[in-house]
Amino acid sequence: MNKGANKAARAAVKSAEAASNSRTLETAARAGFAASGVLHVLVGAIAFQLARGLNGEADVGGAVAQLAARPGGPFLLWACFSACAALALWQAGNAVFGKPSAHAKPLTARVSASAQAVVFALLSVTLLSFALGSGKSNRESSSDLTVALIRTPSGVVILLLAGAAIIGAGIFFAVRGVRASFRKDLFLPGEAVPRRVVLTAGVAGYASKGCALLLVGLLVILATLRQQPEQSTGLDGGLKALREQPYGPYLLAALALGLVCYGCFLILKAKYARM
Repeated sequence: MNKGANKAARAAVKSAEAASNSRTLETAARAGFAASGVLHVLVGAIAFQLARGLNGEADVGGAVAQLAARPGGPFLLWACFSACAALALWQAGNAVFGKPSAHAKPLTARVSASAQAVVFALLSVTLLSFALGSGKSNRESSSDLTVALIRTPSGVVILLLAGAAIIGAGIFFAVRGVRASFRKDLFLPGEAVPRRVVLTAGVAGYASKGCALLLVGLLVILATLRQQPEQSTGLDGGLKALREQPYGPYLLAALALGLVCYGCFLILKAKYARM
């Protein structure tokens, strides 16, 4: 009986591994990079509007809302949801089955794949909520979560750790951009001009994404220390806070351009990524 169960379990694992390596899932997963790239371009465009003194919500929720308002919005939402969900599954497969890589240690590759699986799963949930008509702004969600956590006995510690983790992620992104270490994840084009475009978009994009995450993490920590959870307003709040600083509109415009570059890089990554 046990032998039969073990055999069935091994067969199920092999089937799951085969599915995670399928060409169909890989194609859909590549589309997930492109979908995320489009959303980052929209976030960057909204951030540029903020730099000009206009209104907008410069975060994923705001970008998804803009996408939904465009012609064919429901179709776009479902298509982006499917692509991001496929990429989350692909990365989960990498984390579980540990696909070999010549460019990263096995444990590092598994941790990276796990983190990306979580990120794209959360993005899929956001897209799905808007596709079903129950979407809510990330600014409100961040503030509500902070309010709920700060009322728990260990909430302050959790929030401080979360803020520090976001700052750590921001530093990671910025360093990755400055060093252009993202190159190891790509099959770079051989032609000089396309290669330069990919590298330039990657360097500017990763550095800007890192700065944006630093802003978000700093807001979380400040809101927690001041016992003002309503100030933990995510990326949108961080960018609007930056706008109010000396030379803020100019800094925000530069950061907005960088976020657009990161979005363009992700769109290019859909083609050039090492899967």
